[in-house]
Amino acid sequence: MLIRFNIKNFLSFSGREEGKTEEFSMIAGKVRNKKAHVYDNEKIKLLKFAAIYGANAAGKSNLVKALDYMRRIVLFGFPKGHTDMYCKIDSANKEKESYFELEIMLGEKYYAYGFEVILNQGRFISEWLVELTSDNKEKLIFSRDIDNGIYEFADKLQKKGLIDKLEVYAEDIQDDNSVLLLSTMNKNKKTLYQQYKEAAVFRDVYMWIRNNLDINYPNRPISDYSYMAKTENVEEVCRIISAFGTGITGFKMVDVLPEKVLGNLPKQIRDKLLSDIENKMAEMKNSKKMEEFGVVMRSERDFFILNIDKNENVECKTIKFSHGNENVLFNIFEESDGTVRILDLLEVLLSGDGKTYVIDELDRCLHPSLTYRFVDTFLQLAARKNIQLIVTTHESRLLDFDLLRRDEIWFVNKRKSGESDIYSLEEYNARFDQKIDKAYLEGRYGGVPIFGTVFPVEGEV
Repeated sequence: MLIRFNIKNFLSFSGREEGKTEEFSMIAGKVRNKKAHVYDNEKIKLLKFAAIYGANAAGKSNLVKALDYMRRIVLFGFPKGHTDMYCKIDSANKEKESYFELEIMLGEKYYAYGFEVILNQGRFISEWLVELTSDNKEKLIFSRDIDNGIYEFADKLQKKGLIDKLEVYAEDIQDDNSVLLLSTMNKNKKTLYQQYKEAAVFRDVYMWIRNNLDINYPNRPISDYSYMAKTENVEEVCRIISAFGTGITGFKMVDVLPEKVLGNLPKQIRDKLLSDIENKMAEMKNSKKMEEFGVVMRSERDFFILNIDKNENVECKTIKFSHGNENVLFNIFEESDGTVRILDLLEVLLSGDGKTYVIDELDRCLHPSLTYRFVDTFLQLAARKNIQLIVTTHESRLLDFDLLRRDEIWFVNKRKSGESDIYSLEEYNARFDQKIDKAYLEGRYGGVPIFGTVFPVEGEV
């Protein structure tokens, strides 16, 4: 689960006074009500939901981009355009370091992983991974002073054989300031983790970033609908879809000729799909364990599930929906944008433990009442599992103490200088009987647009 995220010198986030970072936290505040919204193991209390508000261009999406940017750097290296991602409001920031740090909970342990980088130069200057203890102490796992070529590993990693390997990996990239050690430690290191359990933390932190941090933008689908391919989910999925007033009463898996599907796909999508299949097949052959697997592909107008059995036979299915009459089926592109949005969001409701979903513009294409209902449903389900949902939104109806805790509400506000600040409603100590949505729209907490004159009134100077 996500504990905290700290950022400095990225897009509109310049940082606070005295070089401090902007911080977003899922640590529960002093609120005593709605305890079901909180994960509590008596050592730490973590929120399972957070809604982030702010005017257009205030920086809400930039917070999501910062999380995604850190994730992409760890998994894939510097993305295109990275040299222009520093906070340009102050020209001096071009040569200053940017700061990214995640604090996460893995099992019953807590870790902070981060790095500093000069984005304009594509040059890392430091990297670290520490274990955080419940008594506010830090246990070093590794650190790199990249500018000076200095690295350090924890005492528990000094085991004979293991430390030799770790030093080789560190020395291989000692003079390479474009590479992260965490990324290097997750490239063809499977046998290392089988042999030395002490080193598993490198893999576990990396895999949380890859598999558990799920970031979504409004112009991209949240789900590939793989949850519908599980037959044991059919009844539950239909019940939830119907409860959201979509009019859908059922769905069916329908066979489609694989060659017809592949022939109609854009070349880029077709090539990626075939590449995914080839990689999966090669992986299973190398492990000498052939088994059935599925690949889900979604285009703008439809989606398909390709299943390949252990004999390499391929079958293809799509999903169609019924609205009362089971004999009349509709493709997904025949459904409304709001229905498609709900079908996307269902993955969050059906997800198991461990995922942290981040969704930019949750309320896109949704009626205000439907957005409220979705969040309410999520919070009911989250009471029974350890899952987190962080959203940006303009939907003021969610600003309701009957629905949310005070510490689950965040604001992003843009200063006159153009830099963004992020802060929690908890800082305002708002009363539980206060109309938070009205106070927010009146600008009491910041994060709302300030309008100038669009068309001058006659006689106005």
